[in-house]
Order: sequence, then structure tokens, then C-alpha cells
Amino acid sequence: MTATVKPGPVQKETKNLVAEHGDALLCVRYRYGEQSRTRLKTIELIVERKPWKPGSPRYTDNTQVPVRIEYNDKALWEKAKAMRGKWDPKTHAWYIQFGKIKGTELEKFIIP
Repeated sequence: MTATVKPGPVQKETKNLVAEHGDALLCVRYRYGEQSRTRLKTIELIVERKPWKPGSPRYTDNTQVPVRIEYNDKALWEKAKAMRGKWDPKTHAWYIQFGKIKGTELEKFIIP
């Protein structure tokens, strides 16, 4: 059996750990051994925090990717049409070959 307690000054069990580790304390877990009749207390600490920007998914040039373009952005709609994109009314997205939009402004509108 496992119980997870979120750190916070109101919870007696974690008070000392919060004082010792501060914002680096992510969670405290208790594991109970029924047969050994023991309780293990484990903690999860943050050891590094830095900005992260997720990369775009990798597609082959022939892959049809869904692209979301606002309805009122007529200029981008025309670009999608010019790239032989297909409009799908069910998903409200354009489907365009990735190779045609790679490196263009339409690439940032790909739906992950």
C-alpha cells in the first residue's frame, strides 16, 4: 500500500521536510510493508529547474499534417489552398503535406 502526501505546512508529517528542503520538495510518499510491519518514507526532490521548449514532432515530407487556421485569416487559408491542402470540416483543420509547409509560417499552426 502507498500513500502520497503533498508538501505543505498544514500537514504535520511533512512540516520538517518542507522546512529542510523548501520548494525543492515535490512530494512525500509512505510505503507500508504489511509482512515486515515497517513504514518507509520517501521524498521526491527537484534538483534542476530550467526553461524548456518542446520541439516540433518529426514528420516526413509526405506526411499529411493537420493545420489549424483561424476562419477569419483569409491570407493563410489562401496559402493552404495554394499548397493543395484539403479542408476537413469534421476536425476544422487543413491537411497539408509537411514538406510543403516546412519552414513556412504555416508550420507553427500544426496541431500536435
